[in-house]
Amino acid sequence: MNYIKILLIMLVSTIAYAAPVTGVYIPEKPIENINAGRPAIEKKVREAALRITVPLTGGHGSGSYIKYKDLYLVFTAQHVASGALGMNYLATHKQESHIATLIYSDPINDIAVLYLKTSFRTVSPMKFNPLKNIASVGTNIIYSGYPSTHKLMSFTGRVAGYEVGTGSGKEIILQTYGWFGCSGSMIYTLKGQQVGVLYGVDIEYYPETQVQENMIWVAPMSDIDIDRAIKPFCDGYVENRPKACK
Repeated sequence: MNYIKILLIMLVSTIAYAAPVTGVYIPEKPIENINAGRPAIEKKVREAALRITVPLTGGHGSGSYIKYKDLYLVFTAQHVASGALGMNYLATHKQESHIATLIYSDPINDIAVLYLKTSFRTVSPMKFNPLKNIASVGTNIIYSGYPSTHKLMSFTGRVAGYEVGTGSGKEIILQTYGWFGCSGSMIYTLKGQQVGVLYGVDIEYYPETQVQENMIWVAPMSDIDIDRAIKPFCDGYVENRPKACK
């Protein structure tokens, strides 16, 4: 009986030690549906999330439906839309799909921009409203994406720090959840400002490769000059140029 009592005491002690420590930040679990009690910005971000399907291969990633002046664009990761400029991809939200044409590709910073000739009827785009500076540590973020084999899901988290990536400057590290298929998702602040494009989930290399689902790499929006990005597209117009090209 004494031996059993000792085992019970050890079990209780272990459970108490494993419980979350007060003050430790833990991201919310991903959610499939936004209810009325959630912030309005989460609903807008979720509606603007698109599934980007690669032609022929059928592979997919995520993207965000964004309006810049009078242009309807899709921001995603370059490795999701890695074809030549002018290549078409399928952008989908639920039952509605449209052809999106690649007009900007930056493999170094892993950002791509696609142009939608026809806007979506069932959902509204987010306004192009990027952060002017790189998001500070502790900034709360939200995003929606399409994890592989899953439907649309929404995530919350915050900026945890920075690393020197392969791009032109700092890369943002988020503490949130992410899986393959979420690449290309646009990260937003709680005020609806674009933070950057999700391009990777951290991987440990020792003792063997292991995906770290709560350390997410993001290319900051400061890595892209939108007017320079759309210039080749705009140069293709002779007449009836979009206002964004003037």
